[in-house]
Amino acid sequence: MTNSTPHLIAFAGSLRADSYNKLLVNNAADLARANGAEVTVIDLKEYPLPIFDEDLEKELDSPELTQLRKLFSSANGLLIASPEYNGSFSSVLKNTLDWLSRPAQDQSYSPAYGQFTVGLMATSPGGLGGIRGLSHIRELMSNLGSLVVPNQIAVGASYEAFDDKGKLANGAMSDRLEALVKQVIQYSAVK
Repeated sequence: MTNSTPHLIAFAGSLRADSYNKLLVNNAADLARANGAEVTVIDLKEYPLPIFDEDLEKELDSPELTQLRKLFSSANGLLIASPEYNGSFSSVLKNTLDWLSRPAQDQSYSPAYGQFTVGLMATSPGGLGGIRGLSHIRELMSNLGSLVVPNQIAVGASYEAFDDKGKLANGAMSDRLEALVKQVIQYSAVK
């Protein structure tokens, strides 16, 4: 990675093994790599964190949290896909973002949200594709100091949106995803 090469972290706010949002964010990661970014794809299932609690924060010794903090400190962009739960985004995504918004008790980590350019996406079985949850993530990430790019993507009918190789089946939708990814790369490179 050179200094001008954006490093993006790509992840889905879903723990489900066969998550359509994981497929979507993997498509975005592939497009980002093809457009010159370094991308680290993570699965939040591999980073189990307890529900955020300030009392617990004082005592928590979590190698998963330490590793997440290190990863997020090294990145300058995020690609986030989240399922829509009850008109908002997933609790695992909120909990992860909450933990990463807090400095480490030993001062080894400071929240890095101000250095991020963020691209948002969602997919769901419904016709709206999870779009209602994206506005909540946009607001949260903006409140934390991240630059959220204007483009976003919501893919409806997720059960038929991907081919047998896990790629977006609709070429126009793939083009929209690539435009989102390019916007994240462009703004990440100039920050």
